[in-house]
Amino acid sequence: MAVQTVATDTDTDTDSAASAVDLGPAAALSCRECGHRVPLGPVFACEECFGPLEIAYDFSAYDTEELRARIEAGPANIWRYAPLLPVPADVAGKPNLNPGWTKLVEAGNLARELGITGGLYIKDDSGNPTHSFKDRVVAQALEAARVFGFTTLSCSSTGNLAGAVGAAAARAGFRSCVFIPHDLEQGKVVMAAVYGGELVGIEGNYDDVNRFCSELIGDPAGEGWGFVNVNLRPYYAEGSKTLAYEICEQLGWQLPDQIVVPIASGSQLTKIDKGLQELIRLGLVEDRPYKIFGAQAAGCSPVSAAFKAGHDVVRPQKPDTIAKSLAIGNPADGPYVLDIARRTGGAVEDVTDEQVVDAIKLLARTEGIFAETAGGVTVGVTKKLIENGLLDPARSTVVLNTGDGLKTLDAVAGTGLTATIRPNLDAFHEAGLA
Repeated sequence: MAVQTVATDTDTDTDSAASAVDLGPAAALSCRECGHRVPLGPVFACEECFGPLEIAYDFSAYDTEELRARIEAGPANIWRYAPLLPVPADVAGKPNLNPGWTKLVEAGNLARELGITGGLYIKDDSGNPTHSFKDRVVAQALEAARVFGFTTLSCSSTGNLAGAVGAAAARAGFRSCVFIPHDLEQGKVVMAAVYGGELVGIEGNYDDVNRFCSELIGDPAGEGWGFVNVNLRPYYAEGSKTLAYEICEQLGWQLPDQIVVPIASGSQLTKIDKGLQELIRLGLVEDRPYKIFGAQAAGCSPVSAAFKAGHDVVRPQKPDTIAKSLAIGNPADGPYVLDIARRTGGAVEDVTDEQVVDAIKLLARTEGIFAETAGGVTVGVTKKLIENGLLDPARSTVVLNTGDGLKTLDAVAGTGLTATIRPNLDAFHEAGLA
């Protein structure tokens, strides 16, 4: 079976210009708002309407079963999906952290606690090289940086991305200089700094950091810098699609009925939906309904607030939550998240910091997975969605854990010793531990 192309808008001149850049099946950059196409390059905003640019592909030459066999024979990392990504064909042979192919854990114990009967799975991305899903998106951005001749890798970050950029740059021989809010969790600061790159704290929150990076791009001091989530954003964002690809392949090439995704900028959720749609168009999975749910912390829940109010515009908020990896008060992809949640019949919900901590402990106690605060948000929101009747417990559900709990130890700092005893059996019995 020959599969149809996912990119339906064709501009011969643009695509011919793009062909000079070797990024595999990527044909051009296309505006998500107006559809205007430009050649592949380090740009992220449409020159016509200032909408966000994303990768348009030409998949028309692929045969479904040949593609499936090629993927299944590929390496146990995201490069098994190289035919569907904006990367050169020889990407697997380049120095890269090679993230992905993380565990999809069947969470039967947690399912029983939550009353889920249709099957519950945790997509545990804490198994990536720097212990968060950010390794996926950075790996994509790094390959674009090579093609475009950048020498410095940079980003604005709430923590996990800083570590991922530092590690990927060290592995690939790039200089790195990353920017973070000055008050991040100490574990994330240390992890970002240990790779030897420059780590700069900015006085303010993530939105302040992001504005600064946008200014630096336009300054001569930023010449030769690839900001993975700014001027390389169209390529970077495609890394999140690999979560969708892996989930479906690990489910036996099936779509999940429901998926719960954390929201920071909202890009991860929108690209997971894009990945699912691509698999459908390519014939790799059966086309059937699925629901996507977004999860936020109540202390930074602009998308959840807009969804509940029935608004199309996301009003910025000042973040105040322990879930700092999700603390983006002005999420760039917020409106697109609303569209996807409504189109698929899902929802966007939020939980308090107390509920986040309870959910971290619940997941650890039931499945032996120690999630960072973002994972506490998704598990907590899943519980709340079931209680509110929005998530069907009789349908298969995948919940994302995007990072390792060792990065956010402060959130569960009150957890400790059950008892302290003398080194003898009498003390053991006296403490009620027998």
